[in-house]
Formats: sequence, C-alpha cells, structure tokens
Amino acid sequence: MSLYEVRTFRGDLFLFFFPVVYFPSAHRIRRSSAELLNPVLQKSVPEVELLYEFLLSGVKLNRDQVMTLQDPELSSLRKATTFHVICNDVIPKSLSDIRRLGARLSHAQGPLKRQDFERTLLTMAYTALKTPQSNTDHQQKIWLDSLTELFVALRRDLMFPYHREGGQ
Repeated sequence: MSLYEVRTFRGDLFLFFFPVVYFPSAHRIRRSSAELLNPVLQKSVPEVELLYEFLLSGVKLNRDQVMTLQDPELSSLRKATTFHVICNDVIPKSLSDIRRLGARLSHAQGPLKRQDFERTLLTMAYTALKTPQSNTDHQQKIWLDSLTELFVALRRDLMFPYHREGGQ
C-alpha cells in the first residue's frame, strides 16, 4: 500500500517508497489540542456505533461549510469534538480535492486503514450534503459523480476479502 517514485542519480535508478496519505491535513497540529493530531473516532466497537449514531441523528452544513451535529445532546459528548475536528479540519471540502481523493482511492491496493475508511465515510457524508446545494445541474452531476466514486471505494474496501478470494 505504498506509492513509489523512481529517481536517477549519476545514471543509477533508485526506487523510493512513500506511505500513502489520503488525508494530509490530519497530520497538522491544531491549536485546540495536541491530542487531535491525526484524530480518529473509531478505536473500539462502541465508538463505531457512536459514529453511526452521530450520522443517523443528523448532520447539517451551514453557509460556511461547517458540519455540525443536529442533536444537542450528542454534540455535548467528548467524542463530538473529535467528530467536529475531522469533519471541519481534516476531510477535503473543495470539489477538486474530493475528486482527487476519489481518484487516489480508486487505485488503493488492499484494505484502507481504519482512519482512512472513517474519513472517507465522512467525506462521503459531506459530499451528500453538498450535492443538493449545487447551483447548476452540471455542478450537481459532478458532486454526484464524486459521491459515487467515494461510495465505490468504500464498497470495494468492505468487499476486499471476497474480491481477493474470488480472483477478481
């Protein structure tokens, strides 16, 4: 699951491997807390359930493109802070960045890391909220295509062991 780069130096070829980083902004230090460097919500099964409870309770997108939980009780939880940081500081918000992420995920080898899966899911939620806000049919189609590409990447990730066994 690495990208590689070939370089030449004095006629010799060198192959360099770099870890794939789908969400580079996750590795930036935030003023709010050092513990939110590379934030992850899902570290246990109850936290996975909490993430889906956050999404099922409703997420809204304001004019400034800030995602917030609609349920005030869930918003008061400590994990809601991590959710807000991931949604508003880590996942890509521009259409070009989301399309770039989708393209990189389409070439992913093997299963995604837990945090990359989580962030892709939240990017997909953002894209789903953003799609109906598009001004033109053309823009809406592009957002919808991006949403579909992210969905296909997550589906492929979930089906990875079955694809491998089936020889696909």
